[in-house]
Parts: sequence; C-alpha cells; structure tokens
Amino acid sequence: MESATATGQASGRTAWARNLASPVRDFLSAETGGAVALIGAVVVALLWANIGPDSYDSVWSTKLSITLGGEAISHDLRTWVNEGLMTLFFLVIGLEGRRELDLGELRERRRLGIPVVAAMGGIVFAVGAYSLVNLGGEGADAWGVAMSTDTALALGTLAFVAPRWATRMRVFLLTVVVMDDLAAILVLTLAYSDKIDLTALAIAAGLFVVLGALRYVGTWRAPLAVLTSVGIWLVLSKSGIDPVVAGLAIGLVTSAYTPARGELERATAVTREFREQPTPERAVSASRTLAATISPNERVQHMLHPWTSFVIVPLFALANAGIHVDGGLLGDAIASPITLGIVAAYVLGKPLGILAASWLGTRRFLGGSRLTLTWPGLAGTAAAAGVGFTLSLLIADRSLSGELLDQAKVGVLATVLLSPLVTFGARKGIGMLPRALRVRQLGATAEQIVDLFEDVDPDRDHLRGSPDATVTLLEYGDFECPYCGQAEPTVRELLSAEGDDLSYVWRHLPLSDVHPNAQLAAEASEAAAEQGAFWEMYDRLLAHQDELTPRDLRRYADELDLDIEHFIEDLRQRRHAARVSADVASADASGVSGTPTFFVNGRRHRGDYDVKTLTRVVRAARARAAAQSPAGSA
Repeated sequence: MESATATGQASGRTAWARNLASPVRDFLSAETGGAVALIGAVVVALLWANIGPDSYDSVWSTKLSITLGGEAISHDLRTWVNEGLMTLFFLVIGLEGRRELDLGELRERRRLGIPVVAAMGGIVFAVGAYSLVNLGGEGADAWGVAMSTDTALALGTLAFVAPRWATRMRVFLLTVVVMDDLAAILVLTLAYSDKIDLTALAIAAGLFVVLGALRYVGTWRAPLAVLTSVGIWLVLSKSGIDPVVAGLAIGLVTSAYTPARGELERATAVTREFREQPTPERAVSASRTLAATISPNERVQHMLHPWTSFVIVPLFALANAGIHVDGGLLGDAIASPITLGIVAAYVLGKPLGILAASWLGTRRFLGGSRLTLTWPGLAGTAAAAGVGFTLSLLIADRSLSGELLDQAKVGVLATVLLSPLVTFGARKGIGMLPRALRVRQLGATAEQIVDLFEDVDPDRDHLRGSPDATVTLLEYGDFECPYCGQAEPTVRELLSAEGDDLSYVWRHLPLSDVHPNAQLAAEASEAAAEQGAFWEMYDRLLAHQDELTPRDLRRYADELDLDIEHFIEDLRQRRHAARVSADVASADASGVSGTPTFFVNGRRHRGDYDVKTLTRVVRAARARAAAQSPAGSA
C-alpha cells in the first residue's frame, strides 16, 4: 500500500496518489498536456481547411446512423463529436469538481461562495461586453458565445505561464470554470436548443434518480450505471436539450472518498488468496475488491481523463476549428462586431467580472469571507480565465452560420493567443510588486484547511528539531516500508538545511497486512523511547528495514545500551501497542491510507517528496505562517 516510482526514488507518491490521477496536481498535469494537444489539433484543422477545404467539409458532414428497431439516431460526424464524445469531457469536469467538493479545498463549503460569485461575475461582464459591441447587430442573439471559459486552455495557460503559482489559484480557477461550464450548458440547453420534449425530459430525470439509487446495488452496479448513463444521454438527445449536460450532471453527483483502511486490508487478503490459489473466480474477486477500495469518482476519472484530454478535446478542435482563412475573412473579422465582441468579452470582460464579483464576495456587509488567494494572484488567475473555445464553438455553431460563424471562430481563436499573453503580463507585474506588499497580501488570505485530525503535541509526539519551529513536517510511516526508508535521507537533509525553522514528527502507521514485522518494529521504537532513545532506534530501524525480527530488535537495543530485560519484557507484554494504535487511529481520522504520508503545518502534502519539492512546500508554509502572524501582518 505504499508508493513507488519506476526508479524507486523518493520522488514517488503514496500508493493512493500514485495509482490515481485524483489530486488537482495530476488533473492539471493532464490538462497542461491536453492543452498542447488541443492547440496542435487547431493548427491541423486550420491547415486542413485551407489546403483541402472540400475534403474537410466532406469528412465532418458524413452521416452516421445508429438504428435499433424502429428508432434511429442520425447525425453527421461533427455532431457526434460535439454532442457525443464531448459528453465524456464534461463528465470528467464534473467529476473533478465533485472531488474538490468532497476532498479538496471546497470541502469547507464557505470557500465555495467567492469562486461561484466570481464565475457569475465573469459571465455577466463577458456577456455584457459582447452585447454592448453587438447591440442591434446580426450577432446580438449569439451572446452565449462569449460566456464560457475553456477548461483545458485556461488551466493549461496557468500551468504554462506560471507553473510555480500556488495550487490555490488553480483550484480557484477550476471552480470558476466548472460553474462557468454549468451555466453555459444551461444557456446552450435553454436558449439555443430546439423545442423541448417534456416527456423525454421527465424520462431522463427518472433515469437520473435510478442512477443515484444504483449506489446501493452490489456486484452489478458499474455495468448498470453505464447502461443508465447511456440511456440518459439517448433520451436527452431526443428531448431537444443538448445531451452534453448529462455528462456534467452525472459527474457532479458522483461522490469521491478516500480508501478506507479496512477495505485496503481486505483487498490485500483477497489478493493473497489469489496468489495461493490462482483461479479465474479468485482473479475476478480480487479485481472487484481492489476496484471497490477506490471511489467511483476517481475510478472513472482515472480511466477517462487521458482520453478526454488527449483524444476527445483535440478531436473536437479538429472538427470545429477549421475555417478557410483568406484576406477577405481576416479583413471582415477585424471589423466585425462579432469578432471584436468575443475578444472584448474574454480579454477584458471576463477578468474584470471575476475581480469585481470577488471584491463584492469579500465585503463583510454582504456576509462575505476572505479570499483563499491574494489579490495579485487573483488578477493573474482571472487573466487565465479569458480564453474561450469548447462551449463557445458549440454555441456559435447553434446561433450563427456562414460568414458570421467564421468570424466568431476567428474571435474565439484570437482569445487562445491573447489570453496567455495577458496572463504572462500579469505574472510579470506580480513579480515586480514589493515583497512587503506581497507578504501583507498573503497574510490577508483565508487560513489553510487543516487536514491533520490530531494536532501535534510536543509532550506526546516524537519530535526532531525545535518545538518552536515555524513549520512542522509530520510523517505517518512504517518502519518496514521501503519508501519510508527512501524518504528518510530527504527528511534528514531538509532538517539540516532549514535549521531551527523546521521540526519533524514521526507517527506510526504499520501496514501489517503487507509488512509482517512493522507492528513489532513500531512497538520496539516506543520501548526505546521509554528509555530516551526513540530517534536512535528510529535511525537503526529505517537503516535496516529487512532486518526487523525479534532477534534483530534485541541486537539494536543492545547496541544502544538499553536495559535489555526491560526492553524485551515491553515487547513480550506489548505494553506500547496502545500507543501505536493511537497513531493509527489518528491516521485513519486524517484520511491516511498509505505510507509515507506527509503533513506540513497540518496540511496534507500530495505528490513528490524529494528534497526540492519538500523544500519548496516548507518554505511556502513558512512564508504563509510569517505573513499571518501578528508581526508579519502588521
């Protein structure tokens, strides 16, 4: 249950984090690569549409029909991509949004308020800017084109232009774009759909209720959920509502949760049974048990995210971004209210709307709360939100045609170029601000959510370094876990480099189902602690992880000049088992299921734990702690 990398270095992740792309960091990593693939697809589409316009139009207008009995669904390839495959993209967006609500920054619901208000402000200002430019013109009814930030490009822009910007900025942006997408899909459904079939809509609602009830079904839950989801999509496609709404809605109701320790231990036992008797029945049982330890949200996201980022969204770009560009089109676009309105909406309206709405959301007389990021950081995040593509093109295709549609596409593509430039300028501007101002801004932000259930107690916990240090690095570890052994030199180097500003705490999490000697080793360290030699025993246990038998433990006690008889009696009577169990209980309460797992000032660290990464995290925690202290915020 512990983490690993191909090279076996300390840059690995905990078992959970390694096997899933659930943390925001991994989601954004895929979005960054997906943004590259999307831009590449846009270039290919433009080249194809200008080199062979007839073949481009011919391919995407090819009809594809599915017939079952007397019922048939017939669309051209472009529509299948836009309404079919893109449903999976919005499903992934909904899943990640729900994961943040269940496990991430937004699990503290009051933090949801400002991003939601910011999203609405961005929409209002963007639509207002577009409508102002197109007032009374041919494109006035296409205002929906200007409202939706493209998820992949916005997150990709933020990661490319400002890779070191805090995760909070990315979480804020992710929340904004999820709400943005939800609003845009509703607009697409209500304002740009054909006549709505209320009977089909009622059937879809009923199937949605069935989908929610399937969480109580056992073995056949997954295939039934897939069939029900497909049914929802099919019914919505007949209802007059854009069926992509099904993806986002299903994603937002699919819960995420951390693997339970008991379920992980059961998975280990079932896998061991398969190893002893490798029969097809035990193989199926092991596979199902392993899958059941991970929430459906993260299982589906892990399976679909690479496909949506690297195949589906680029395919959408290939199908929709191809326009025949010539001097006439560019000349018309430059003067077109539609093109200018889209550019003004995204480059000016969207960022200004996010900033203005966030300001309102922080006003105490309106019941507002503090921002989770600084105002300069919010400005950079808002700039990254000024890019349209996916839903913009979907709505443009519904509301415009001919030359007007091409002009809208030129405007949307222009935002793809302008948004990174504006974001880059914002990053440079932030870097030029006086350090004192940045520190004051950091001190004014909301406190970090504490993930650690039980606070560090210097009188109880095993602490290395100064108890008055600004930053505390806490590790839940297992003395037999090889990755804890690989992390130990990193921790030692970090303690040496950071001096009295860093303290280190070890808590026990022996994974006895995979490490038979881990529990006894943990109790041996506590027996040594009773004689004032915890850290000396800690060093020996991690240095000799393959030698943790009772005889080995006695030898280490002898080398440390401990009272051997007392030490052996402690182990025989299991006098320190309760102390180890208390650490395990605190790990369970903190949602820890693998080793090593680190917490920095009570905040869970996800991802790599090499020296460079942990140094950056520790120093960021120190800066935040200093900024939020009375002296730092004065």
